[in-house]
Amino acid sequence: MKKAGKWLTILMAAALTTGALSACGGQNNNNATGQVEEANKGGNESSQESAKPESGGTSQDATQSYEDWTGHTVEVPKQPQRVIFHGETTGDLAALGVSPVGIMLSSVEGTLSEKQFQDAEDVGFPFNVEKAVELDPDLIIFGNSDETQYGTIAKVAPTVTFDTFGSLDERLTKLGQLLGKQEEAKQWLEAYHKQEAAMWKAIRDGGIGENETATVFTMYPGNRLFAMANTGLSQILYSEGGFKPTPLVQEALDGGQGFVEISFEKLPEYAGDHLFLLTPVDGEAVNELKELEKGQVWSGLEAVKKGNVYTFGLLEAYSDALSREWLIQQLPKALLKSE
Repeated sequence: MKKAGKWLTILMAAALTTGALSACGGQNNNNATGQVEEANKGGNESSQESAKPESGGTSQDATQSYEDWTGHTVEVPKQPQRVIFHGETTGDLAALGVSPVGIMLSSVEGTLSEKQFQDAEDVGFPFNVEKAVELDPDLIIFGNSDETQYGTIAKVAPTVTFDTFGSLDERLTKLGQLLGKQEEAKQWLEAYHKQEAAMWKAIRDGGIGENETATVFTMYPGNRLFAMANTGLSQILYSEGGFKPTPLVQEALDGGQGFVEISFEKLPEYAGDHLFLLTPVDGEAVNELKELEKGQVWSGLEAVKKGNVYTFGLLEAYSDALSREWLIQQLPKALLKSE
């Protein structure tokens, strides 16, 4: 699932509006191209000048050739200073100590990492080319595989596509390469994995077995129920040493899916030994989730009968690095019923 959408800020990492995004990108492409050309006419020469390396080295010394997610080979600065990151895992940049000049604001609103990006400008959703030109970036990281949008955005500054559905290790390693933060990425991941291993040991010592399964569910307005797979909370639950996915969730994982929409009747087939509910943001969805919990299908699940149900806010259980650090602290408390 390559095309990112704003639903990922609601479902955490689930590009449900792929079609709508593509259509919107197509409708706005001509206007966006015109915006780039118009901006380049007035004052862009000074913008280009300010983006030049100040080290006194050659252009070749200051740049590197980078092959991105969708196969573009792009010359990018080795030490970018004005980065736009347009994707859902914006918190990854904070873990590396990077302050972008532009972000998709909806990806951090209400999340644990929101305060880290108060100085960043919103480049919107879909990507606002005119705003990007104003920000004069020297690198744009675009969490989308739409070639039409890419072609327009790449006229603003060196642009690379980025897989925000990738694993935490993949994302931080690639960001380290792109942002001149390789050592920071390596050190952060080493520290994180030590904490993660200690967390799983504590959970195992608390009596939860290695072969127990878990499933994450959330609701979207219209009684749309989702089992989460390769995104958000599920990524940490199914990490090394963690829970096992149920067979149907494993199928979704094998297929690279971020989520699966299911009927209420399918709940028993997806439900594991432990159930995690992500509380929606939308009031309608909150009420619908409460109704689900009152129903016979939900109350008949073995995990529900045993009290193995845990609730997290949808905006707390993101995929980004800062959310993962928080989850490492919170999961043992929830699972072991400790404070």
